[in-house]
Amino acid sequence: MRVAFLMPGAGGSFYCENCMRDAGLVRALHALGHEPITVPLYLPLQLDEPTPARPTPVFFGGINVYLQQKLALFRRTPRWLDRLFDAPRLLRWAASKAGMTNPRDLAETTLSMLRGEEGRQVKELSRLVAWLRDRERPDVVCLSNALLLGVARSIKRELAAPVVCCLQDEDIFLDGLPEGYREEAWATVRERARDADLFIAVSGYFAAVMRKRLDLPAERLRVVHNGIVPEGYEPAPAPPEPPTIGFLERACPEKGLDILADAFLRLRAREGFAAVRLRVAGGMSAADSPFVRSIRKRLARGGAADAVEFLPNLERPARQEFLRSLSVLSVPARHAEAFGMYVLEALASGVPVVLPSHGAFPELLEATGGGLLYEPNDPDPLTDALAELLADRQRAAQLAQRGRQAVLETFTVERMAEKTLEAFREALSNNAS
Repeated sequence: MRVAFLMPGAGGSFYCENCMRDAGLVRALHALGHEPITVPLYLPLQLDEPTPARPTPVFFGGINVYLQQKLALFRRTPRWLDRLFDAPRLLRWAASKAGMTNPRDLAETTLSMLRGEEGRQVKELSRLVAWLRDRERPDVVCLSNALLLGVARSIKRELAAPVVCCLQDEDIFLDGLPEGYREEAWATVRERARDADLFIAVSGYFAAVMRKRLDLPAERLRVVHNGIVPEGYEPAPAPPEPPTIGFLERACPEKGLDILADAFLRLRAREGFAAVRLRVAGGMSAADSPFVRSIRKRLARGGAADAVEFLPNLERPARQEFLRSLSVLSVPARHAEAFGMYVLEALASGVPVVLPSHGAFPELLEATGGGLLYEPNDPDPLTDALAELLADRQRAAQLAQRGRQAVLETFTVERMAEKTLEAFREALSNNAS
């Protein structure tokens, strides 16, 4: 089966779960004898490990998308000029300046992209569709997320191939748009959702959320949990000394790093926990820098500056080493998350997790048994849960062992690929009938 995966580049600036899921799926499908095609959008792909799929051009290059949104002239420029703006080095530079984009510009561009052939980037859409039609002829086209639904109508018309759309955390982005734009964007996504043949949500929780918000009938929605390649994720030979709490996500307010910092300071003030350390990894965008500086100052005022380490966006081998250095992992996300790839990575490494009791986290911990839940958005119950695990190493080890076994048995890329293939075959069958 030839599957074209339309995958937005993340610029390498933070821990991108969608990128990890898509890349793992591409590698697993290739290993199963299929022919995946990776099609980068906006920016060049920067993945932990290279995929077996051959390189392809960048479509909807971020600079061209921006220029075509702002200036009518660039909607009529020749391809040779557009190609200059799609140069990988220039796109990476633009990605490093992503924090300069204001919310209104972002909202207007999002709406334009969702409108597809009715939007301002129709020249880019025509180029993508022509390339898929004339060069690749995929059996199935898979969209990485619902924000790409603007391309589905033209793809189905020109290729006569089914379009399958993955769902993961689009609600957080769309709900974060400015008032007015937010409502229009959701209405446009609902309209464009009619153009996709099937949707794949990464959790039962998120399937229920998006079924309601997109008015999707149950027969057009499937649940396929994310999976990881377990090789390289190994428990440490002994628990770290001193005990260490870890954070692995983008260092931004939405992921609750400040909540964890407050809980960490409160924990260190308790008897028996003064030596506990905190390690933070996952990276940040330019816009996150002021937030991280404020946390550093807060930790310094609390006398814990020397007990905290901030690390860059770690690639897979370094991330595995980071996880082995932890006693427990916690990401106190403010918003209800659709999944949490870091949960699987931590558990595969023999590290229990402490997570807020919303979103997909109750579903994941019920399936793995690898950690504790606490009341969201409050450092006090988080402090209590961290103290409970760090004080009882035997229980922590039992949770970690149970969680690791569940990941190795249930949450692998092979299992994810098999279930995704079932969805692709169903979409092909429905499209042929």
